[in-house]
Amino acid sequence: MHSHDPPRDPAAHRHQSNMSNPATSAVEYTCPMHPEIRRSGPGTCPKCGMTLEPVIPVSGDDEHAELADFRRRFWWTLPLTVLAVGLAMFGHRLGWFHGTQQSWVELALTTPVVLWSGWPFFARGAQSVGNRSPNMWTLIGLGTGAAYAYSLAATVAPDLFPAQFHSMGRVQVYFEAAVVIVSLTLLGQILELKARAETSAAIKSMLALAPKTARRIGLDGVEEDVPLTQVHAGDRLRVRPGERVPVDGEVLDGRSAVDESMLTGEPVPVMKQPGDRLIGATMNTAGALVMRAEKVGADTVLSQIVQMVAQAQRSKAPLQRVADVVAGYFVLAVIAIAGITLMAWGWLVPQQGWQFGIINSVAVLIIACPCALGLATPMSIMVATGKAATAGILFRDAAAIENFRRIDTLIVDKTGTLTEGRPVFDRALAAPGFSEDQVLQLAASLDQGSEHPLARAIVDSAAAKGLPLDEAVEFESGSGIGVRGVVHGRQLALGNGAMMADAGVDTANLSGAAEAFRKEGASVMFLAADGVLAGLLSVSDPIKASAHEAMHQLRAEGIRIVMATGDGVTTAKAVAGRLGIETVYGEVKPMDKLELVARFQTEGATVAMAGDGINDAPALAKADIGIAMGTGTDVAMNSAQVTLVKGDLRGVARARLLSTATLRNMRQNLVFAFAYNALGVPVAAGILYPFTGWLLSPMIAALAMSLSSASVVFNALRLNRFDGKH
Repeated sequence: MHSHDPPRDPAAHRHQSNMSNPATSAVEYTCPMHPEIRRSGPGTCPKCGMTLEPVIPVSGDDEHAELADFRRRFWWTLPLTVLAVGLAMFGHRLGWFHGTQQSWVELALTTPVVLWSGWPFFARGAQSVGNRSPNMWTLIGLGTGAAYAYSLAATVAPDLFPAQFHSMGRVQVYFEAAVVIVSLTLLGQILELKARAETSAAIKSMLALAPKTARRIGLDGVEEDVPLTQVHAGDRLRVRPGERVPVDGEVLDGRSAVDESMLTGEPVPVMKQPGDRLIGATMNTAGALVMRAEKVGADTVLSQIVQMVAQAQRSKAPLQRVADVVAGYFVLAVIAIAGITLMAWGWLVPQQGWQFGIINSVAVLIIACPCALGLATPMSIMVATGKAATAGILFRDAAAIENFRRIDTLIVDKTGTLTEGRPVFDRALAAPGFSEDQVLQLAASLDQGSEHPLARAIVDSAAAKGLPLDEAVEFESGSGIGVRGVVHGRQLALGNGAMMADAGVDTANLSGAAEAFRKEGASVMFLAADGVLAGLLSVSDPIKASAHEAMHQLRAEGIRIVMATGDGVTTAKAVAGRLGIETVYGEVKPMDKLELVARFQTEGATVAMAGDGINDAPALAKADIGIAMGTGTDVAMNSAQVTLVKGDLRGVARARLLSTATLRNMRQNLVFAFAYNALGVPVAAGILYPFTGWLLSPMIAALAMSLSSASVVFNALRLNRFDGKH
């Protein structure tokens, strides 16, 4: 039947942070590759050396501090890099310098690039060694440091080197390799940082929606604009045409169409009138509204969406575990390969073997950057969660995105999931000894403390008729089948047939009428007073306009659909018949839904459960994927892995397609990263030299390394073009 939520105390929320924007609280930082790392301020990750990012991106156009720093280092030293490379390539031909003179000039040009521009790389490399967590900066620091240190020694003390190291009056140096590695690494970081910033575009656009002020109406009727941080639950606010709704609340006066598309994915503005709910940050298009603030600061839908998206973006996908295991040994293996490369060239090649060994070992260190491997799945997750949020689909974590595509069975609740969740009271029938108004009055008195849609329909109808309501005491929920309490000294029970059977109440007198209502798709509740049947109440809940299309889409995807509802079997079958749902379970308790999920799982099915009430929470938590309606209760949303903000089941099919696209994108990134290193490292080591005479310059290796990380991010950004189709 229906469960009744305990009344909420508005004061319970007043202790919450009253921030208008989640980003205005103390900023917490995390690593894109290692979300378990959390810091209270900016810095670098102790595991991989990457710059920590805010868990919740800060809105605004301020440039990332590290991006600005890297850009400055890059552009200030780029002329020196160009001169150093040009001198190394053409200096001896032009005859500007002779012998060691050219080495000293190259040293002068190179030192600012390596020691100033490249300083962040050496610092992070040293940090990785100190933390015993070798990473990409270990390789870059070793490669650049080796090329520079060798060239410095060859310039300062050329006599220490054997004769075979000398050529054209000097020892061969590799300053140009060092500066190009630094400059290209900086360029790669600039490209990567700019691309990574785009992965947070969805959250930033949501944060930008929040208005900074609200127009508050005082008790004396005087209106004033106040900062949003000064708005409290219970305040009356005016929302003028063209303004954004400041906080969540209820319309008190006025009518207007409100555009909720950014938060719900619903493209058509929704007409609002007194009694309707308003979502903060949505746009009032035409008429003026007066509203009562109900949820402010961190309690608003916008804040909760931002928190959920940020949490999902920073979680780790199961597929990432494979990359983590590989990356854990990868750097050590690369260092070993670089050492083997140096020794093999030095021992096996008689002419200039050690020079080739040095340059090839540096190329191995530089090209084998594990950054692309580490970014492969986090970037896909960040883009996918942001894209989903703009369509009104909120994933709790990366595992939900990765696993959603696997569901083959969907169990759905009826009220608020397939139906509007805004029932309309039809009529009351009285048993002998009671009148219809008396039945409605007693039921409404018992239900007045509940926020459940069926209960509200009964209470609103009683209020419309002007029936006085008495206080209900000893109120208790019947676990999804009804409620009990004492009203005016009478022991009342209001619920479905199962509840009446548990209470030993005979419903035979009204069973025929109840069945007739149910065949029309109405929900029927029996009312018992002091153990005797008092009457029944019929409430109709229209099927959602989107439900027919949603069921068609899901069946086309090959998903088995099962309805499980606390409502009567006849009512459930009537609704299911209109939607083409063949498997129906009626009058089920919350534990029955839980057992139903477990049974399908035992049969080998991957089960998703969609519901919106407290009674759905156990099944939502048990299911492989729990799907909560954003129009439902907080308990349901906290128990689910996915929330549909608008409560539109078409989002299930869309989320499944996005899950498939995201996993495909992650696999593409991982394959690219693995293939890049599998091919790049041997080529850099010189494996092709005996056959083709090809060697990979450290400069080319640096360019390939930089582009590999950027390409993974750009490939992830392709998910922004996802249109919900195959």
